[in-house]
Amino acid sequence: MRWIFLDRIDELKPGETAIGRKGCASSEDYFADHFPGFPVVPGVVQIEALAQLSGKLIEVTLFDSERQWVWPILSMVRKAKFRRFVKPGDTLVLHSKLLNMREESAVCAVHGTVDGQRVINAELVFVFNPDRLDTTESQERLERLERANLKLLWPEYEEWAARTADTP
Repeated sequence: MRWIFLDRIDELKPGETAIGRKGCASSEDYFADHFPGFPVVPGVVQIEALAQLSGKLIEVTLFDSERQWVWPILSMVRKAKFRRFVKPGDTLVLHSKLLNMREESAVCAVHGTVDGQRVINAELVFVFNPDRLDTTESQERLERLERANLKLLWPEYEEWAARTADTP
């Protein structure tokens, strides 16, 4: 089973918001067991998709301001509410708004919609950088991985990368 639940970033405004999407194909493995005869996207998958979008927002925001890559790790889910079922064939539109950023953590308000109807909302708390990300080598490796990932997900990546490359 793959653990990438963010299919595309449609919009990303560093320091502010991000919008992305996750297609819920009927071939996803989890539909076989969740639930037989009534397949729905598990809440944990919805939260993870929102966390992955929020993580990209945090990474780009910190790179813009600090010129350093971080690895945001979801540490807390607050105020989660699942409002409607997400079914096979649905496109889950993901929204993240950066509420608070500190040196070691960030908080995002998130919600997901299907056909314009809100299906989930929560507040996600992230901490940064587990051990071994403080060396030049580890920063360079993280930057390579994240730039490659952003390039695949975000059509406006090249524009952002060119803009940030000119800034010291």
